[in-house]
This record gives sequence, C-alpha cells and structure tokens, in this order.
Amino acid sequence: MKYEDLAKTIIEKVGGKGNVISVVHCMTRLRFKLKDESLAKTDELKDMDGIVTVMQSGGQYQVVIGNHVSDVYKAVTYVGGFNNEEALEIDEGDNKHMSLFDKFIDTVSGVFTPTLGVLAGTGMIKGLLAILTITKLVSADSGTYLLLNAIGDSLFYFFPIILGYSASKKFKGNPFIGMVIGACLVYPAVVGMAPTLEGPGEGVLYTLFKGTVIESPIKLTFFGLPVILPINGYGSSVIPVIFAAFFGAKVEKFFKKVIPDVVKMFLVPFFTILIVVPLTFLIIGPIASWLGDLLGAGSLAIYDLSPIVAGALIGGLWQVFVMFGLHWGLVPIALINLGKFQSDPVLALTFAASFAQIGAVLAVVLKSKNDKVKGLGISAFITGIFGITEPAIYGITLPRKKPFIMSCIGAGVGGALIGLFGGRSFQMGGLGIFAIPNKINPVDGIGMDFYGTLIAIAAGFVVGFFLTYMFSGKEEATLK
Repeated sequence: MKYEDLAKTIIEKVGGKGNVISVVHCMTRLRFKLKDESLAKTDELKDMDGIVTVMQSGGQYQVVIGNHVSDVYKAVTYVGGFNNEEALEIDEGDNKHMSLFDKFIDTVSGVFTPTLGVLAGTGMIKGLLAILTITKLVSADSGTYLLLNAIGDSLFYFFPIILGYSASKKFKGNPFIGMVIGACLVYPAVVGMAPTLEGPGEGVLYTLFKGTVIESPIKLTFFGLPVILPINGYGSSVIPVIFAAFFGAKVEKFFKKVIPDVVKMFLVPFFTILIVVPLTFLIIGPIASWLGDLLGAGSLAIYDLSPIVAGALIGGLWQVFVMFGLHWGLVPIALINLGKFQSDPVLALTFAASFAQIGAVLAVVLKSKNDKVKGLGISAFITGIFGITEPAIYGITLPRKKPFIMSCIGAGVGGALIGLFGGRSFQMGGLGIFAIPNKINPVDGIGMDFYGTLIAIAAGFVVGFFLTYMFSGKEEATLK
C-alpha cells in the first residue's frame, strides 16, 4: 500500500467517505462524484504532494494524480471500503443538481473510460500491423497477419458487447444483460442479413428514406414487423447499445420490483432480455443508428466547409476541452465515423496538441534556473511524448499562463496543417508517438495525408517551443 497515506488524505479532504457517491479513474485523474462539493477542501488538496491539481467539471470532482493514478485509485477504494468492481449505488436524486450537458459528459465518460486502455492497446496493434504490412515484413495472406489483425480488430468489431457491459454498469443494470444485448447486435447470422454499401441485395422487402443519409433497406422481419438493420450491421457501432443498455436497466429495475425473490435470479434476465432485444432491433437500434449517422454526417459537413479553420479551432481549443472534460463530446463522433467510414478526420485534428504542449514545456525547462521546475518539466515532457499531457498542463504551462496560451497556438497551427493535408485517423487507440501508426491508411498505405500529419506535429512542437521561449518572461520560467 505505497499510496495508503495519500489515499487516506484524499478521502478526508473530499469530505470523508460519507460524502463520496462514487469514484472512478481515467488516464490521470480520480473522478469523484460527491454529495456536496462545498465540503471538499480544494485548496488543501491542490497543495498536497502527489496531487497535480483539482478540477470541478461535468458534475465530477476530478483530482489529477498523473500516470500512477490506477495505483492511487486502488488505494483509495481499499482505504475507503469502496467496491473496486462496481460503482457505488447512486440514488435518483443525486444527479438532479447536474445540468443536461453535465449529465451528458458524465454519461459518456462513465461509459467509455473503462475501455480506454484496451482501446488504445488494440489500436496500437493495428497501427503496428499497418507498418509491418507496408514494409512487407508481414504478408497480408499469412497466418501472422490474420492473428494480429484479429487482435487489433476484435475490440472494435465487438464493441457493442464491451459497451453493453460498461453502459449497463453506468446505468445500474446487470452488466451481463448488457453484454447479451450487445452480443445480439453482432450475432453472425444477424450481421449476415445487414445490407452492404454495394447495394441492398436480394430479399429486400422495401426501403425507407431512399436516397438519404438514413436510407434503410429491409431484409428481415420479426412477427411481420420490419427489422431495420444499418449498413454493414451493428458491428463497431456505439450509440445503439448505449441506448439499449439504458432502456434495459429501466426494464430490469421494474421486474426486480414485481418478481418474487425466489425466482428473481432467472426470471428478471429472462423477461428483460425478451423485451429489450426485440425492441432494440425494431425501434431503439434504428433510431440510434440514424442519430449516429446524422452526427457523423454533420461533423463531416462542418469539416468539409473548411478543414483548415476546423483544424485551427478544434486543435487550438483541444487542451482547454481536456482541462474541463469536454473532450468526451468528440469521442463518440470519432467512433461513429470510424465505424461508418473507416476513418475519422475530426478527432485527428487534435493530434498536434500534445506535441505543442511538450514544446512549450521544453522551452520553460531550458529557460528556468529552478531545479524543481526543471525536474518537474523533464518528467512532464517525457510523459507528454506518450500523449499524457495533464502533468505538463497543470504542473508547468497553465500556472504560467503564457506557455499554455502559446501551446494552444501551436496546437491550432498543427490542427490547421492536418486539415490542409487531409490527415485522418484510421484506428482509435494510442496516444502521442504511439498514435502515429494509426494515421497510416491500411488500404492505400502511406500518402501525403500521413506525411502532412508528421509535418503538423513537428510544426506544433516548434511553434509551441519558440513562442514560449520568446515571450515567456524570466519570472514565469522560475515560477514554482
């Protein structure tokens, strides 16, 4: 229990065990949901060794720890007696004080946060495979390619099952019921009935919304009712299973109240699945798929108006989004685009941000005469190379203001260049330099879009470095 004392202090400073509704963690932060945030001693937490800073955003009380947050989280859950596997029960009234937007951010982060590590890992494997294939170290028809491709594709292809689990946990339902709902969406026989981009195929009964973004050929019925399957099925989809898991949690809660305890164990799942799965295929899935298609098409339409302007704005503001947890709003859109179009240009515009950030950090390190600042800056620079920028933001650039602003300008320049060269992400996963392979087109190979992305991250780094070095005063560089 290396972090036991830190964990005890954190729990005490957030108002004690009784003030904690739930606690989870992401890459660098402990994310508390507190009954009363006014009871937390924020200033005292910020001054503690082992804590980078504290953020209050999206209905969450976020204690920024750093790369070892998972170890601190284990200590916090152990010391606090919180359950590591299940989130603490949340009463219906606990979320009433949150705005609609805060609820949205809280829901999205709660559903996707548990998947981030493995999503990054499998995405990196896909990027590695692209490199091995392009360099002809691995043949596309070899067993090695098949197995590595299965490892890289598996999570994203079966994403509805994974999200069914995490979404059901978030909505306080049985996560295994959520997995069954997701598994039904990607069941091979059902996937085989889905229309393809090549055309509706034989057996189409009729088509809804022909010629629109939500055109839906019908190839399947359920007791005579049309089952509308999206193009290529629900594999890699995001929104349908989240909506279905939410509905399933409500249905399950109802049956838990009305079914006798003696048969509750098997009758609750029986009736929940029997009701939720057909309704998901008949109503929830189609509506959610259309919503996802519209979100994806809308994001691409905005991008197409001016990729350069979109890159400058999204790239330049990305670090601000991360600070307040607002970046979660773009994650589902990126996943939708990847599932629908096999690439995403929107989130790709932010790729230069972490490199601009470490450029600004390096400038502060070189200008500073303070050994503590240099030590912290070097550590933040190294973690920033691998895409974890919170230590750089909260420990170095944001307290000095100008370096943070300069890093945002560098990120905006990098984002504009990515838009100019048409840079895209072809996989979701990896951070920092580990995300570079994910910018390689697995079909067409390395092209100008990839080289443009490399130019963009180099430009972001250089602009962040030189602007910070030129315009940051001595007092900012030596600030503790």
